Amino acid sequence: MTVADSAGLTAIAAVAHEPRQILLARGVTKSFPGVLALDNVDFDVRAGEVTALLGENGAGKSTLIKLMAGFYTPDSGEITVNGVALHADPAAAHRIGVATIHQDAHLVPAMTVAENIMLGRWPSRYGWLSMQAQRQKAHAALALVAPHLNLSTPAGRLSPADQQLIEIARAISEDSKILVMDEPTTSLSPPEIDRLFNVVNDLKGKGLGIVFVSHWLEEVFRIADRVTVLRDGRLVGTKPIGELDQDKVIRMMVGREVRETVLTERPIGDVVMRVSNLSRENVLNDISFEVRAGEIVGMAGLVGAGRSELAACIFGIDPYDSGSVEIGGTSVPPSDPRSAIEAGIGLVPEDRRRQALVGLMSVKSNVTLSLLDRVSSWGFLSSAQEESIANREIRSLGVKTPSSKVRVSTLSGGNQQKVVLARWLARRPKILILDEPTKGIDVGAKSEISELILRLAEEGMAILLISSELPEILSMTDRVLVMRAGRISASLTREQATGETIMSYATTG
Repeated sequence: MTVADSAGLTAIAAVAHEPRQILLARGVTKSFPGVLALDNVDFDVRAGEVTALLGENGAGKSTLIKLMAGFYTPDSGEITVNGVALHADPAAAHRIGVATIHQDAHLVPAMTVAENIMLGRWPSRYGWLSMQAQRQKAHAALALVAPHLNLSTPAGRLSPADQQLIEIARAISEDSKILVMDEPTTSLSPPEIDRLFNVVNDLKGKGLGIVFVSHWLEEVFRIADRVTVLRDGRLVGTKPIGELDQDKVIRMMVGREVRETVLTERPIGDVVMRVSNLSRENVLNDISFEVRAGEIVGMAGLVGAGRSELAACIFGIDPYDSGSVEIGGTSVPPSDPRSAIEAGIGLVPEDRRRQALVGLMSVKSNVTLSLLDRVSSWGFLSSAQEESIANREIRSLGVKTPSSKVRVSTLSGGNQQKVVLARWLARRPKILILDEPTKGIDVGAKSEISELILRLAEEGMAILLISSELPEILSMTDRVLVMRAGRISASLTREQATGETIMSYATTG
């Protein structure tokens, strides 16, 4: 055998052992008015592999996901699944084996687990629904991912983690070949993430091709076999996970080094907000703390500890049974967001899409929502004033948008978050409550928002930073309050706060 023959056999063997391509995208381009979302992108999904799809907000990930799910058709190029071309037809995409698990579960809350698994495909005989066949088919799918769940439980009673497992069971019952998971761990606790990853590994072993979209690089390195990175709508590259580390991935995503946020020394002033003995039955228990001018106070804890509920009570969204909130020594009436805003409280809520933004309204209108009293006269809005304020804040925060007049829903997640921040910065609150401000945004936008928070503190604004990300809490805050089961279990100085200490108080304090 010649050297050439030997090399040829080696190449053939390598190809033979390479996982089979299920989905293949070649030269895919997609544009929207004023935006080139994808530009000549190649991408593939392979049987028995997890491919992480990464990139900054606005890189084109969501567009590619919607193309794979059949919501869009490429302007040019083609996507095929086992040789069958995909078009703008979600039902057809399902039929040829593409299932998408979104960040927010798409279940019918009042229907049972079994009904949701078989949704739209309920087995019938002579025009009558066969409950027995429905339960048998649902049970077979559920047994593979969540055997602990009861088929008769209404989906609305399940945790976010279990709701995601129901969607995966639905995909299995449809005999899906590809599972696209879009930010699946955002609302999950560490044990729930472990359970989800065990399911993913089992599905990978059964030959499914899995696309995993996440901003958490630690998770990517736990679960992915390959990484595909998009930047500004273009393919940067696809590499095996073994050839990468976090720094390399970040450089691929942003095209530059991302500066680590460094907490600066700054003067801490007088008390801006004082919360005293705040209680709400079965939610909050005797909460007391202070935040001073120029101070960043972190609030840590596990999902369900009561942090977002506390923010809602302080801002007047939710009522409380006893206690008080004071701004500058003046009591703020409970259950009255308007009074809270007038007193100088700003709130960036955890879920920007549901709780902060009006998706059908323009960027301009979303920025000025907290300023209607200042941009109107005799009940009429001044469009010129709105435009001036919105453009000023867009420039200040570097919001990437074709104009202030486009719908805010067309912006990337990071830019949407900047719009929410712009709304409050335009009003200059005395204290800004930030509930998971970097949740679901890319590393570049995250760095920019972190720098903004530090700048606001240096300018004297009081900040209450709620975060489930320990590195963010440890690097960004002057003090840390730890919540557990609706109460503050610890108040730690910067020197006392470590990951281990915070988790100890969050779980056993």
